[in-house]
Amino acid sequence: MYPRNPMDTTKLCPVCDDTGWKTIGEGRDRRVTRCDCRRQERTQKLLQQARIPKRYEHCELSNFEMMNGHSQPSLSSAVLAAQRFVAEYPVEKAGLLIIGPIGVGKTHLSVGIVRELVVAKGIPCLFYDYRELLKEIQNSYNASVAVTEMQVLRPIFDTEVLVLDELGAVKPTEWVWDTVSHILNTRYNDERTTLITTNFKDLPPSKTDLDDGERARAFRASREETLGDRIGERMRSRLHEMCKVVRMDGEDFRTTRRSATISEMSQHTPGFKVTVSRGAKPPESDKEP
Repeated sequence: MYPRNPMDTTKLCPVCDDTGWKTIGEGRDRRVTRCDCRRQERTQKLLQQARIPKRYEHCELSNFEMMNGHSQPSLSSAVLAAQRFVAEYPVEKAGLLIIGPIGVGKTHLSVGIVRELVVAKGIPCLFYDYRELLKEIQNSYNASVAVTEMQVLRPIFDTEVLVLDELGAVKPTEWVWDTVSHILNTRYNDERTTLITTNFKDLPPSKTDLDDGERARAFRASREETLGDRIGERMRSRLHEMCKVVRMDGEDFRTTRRSATISEMSQHTPGFKVTVSRGAKPPESDKEP
């Protein structure tokens, strides 16, 4: 039912007279079924509960290439894999491990899957940024916060489909590894579907025979970290039991689009200049939760 003033007797749905049921068929084939207004209402509620970030509310599978400006074969294949996942769910309940560099549209793809599952099939889904989830869990340890750790984790455990975005984006500690293991193992044991996105290559931890001194730290700092480094090899192996791997390759569309915009402005705006600070670095997302 649509929320309204109880004193207002105006019919909002002319099909079902706000009962939520409509009659279909004729004669002996006549029967009642749920009205579309109720389906639309439930869909909107599920989309709100999915926690899709406002920045990504526009993302759909149908507008992936248009929004991201990509035509690389791997990205087209990723969209096809996402569409196939939606079509086969829930008969096929294996999740997806979406891997690729920054800016190729991994979050767009995962949000597009959520929207399709909710709108087309009425499947409850939940989207969480990995960093934000760990912050919420840590915040629950604060005595002044009236939320327990289990109250934060229960929706993560129970939702039918979970999207965990940017897995590995937080520096690994024993607490981080234990928390990730708890979440993934619980959903694995309960046979619930999980979609994962990550920027890290799907490789085991890089091994070194160096001790844990200065040389070892310098070695680790000089090489590119892997997903195994960030979540541990045991959990990386578990992800392969839970998910099918989808690889996305391409340029960072945000950087490409920004460069194209600057180039266009420089051509059409007299006196337009771009100043680049020497030694400037992009902001790091690799922070403690």
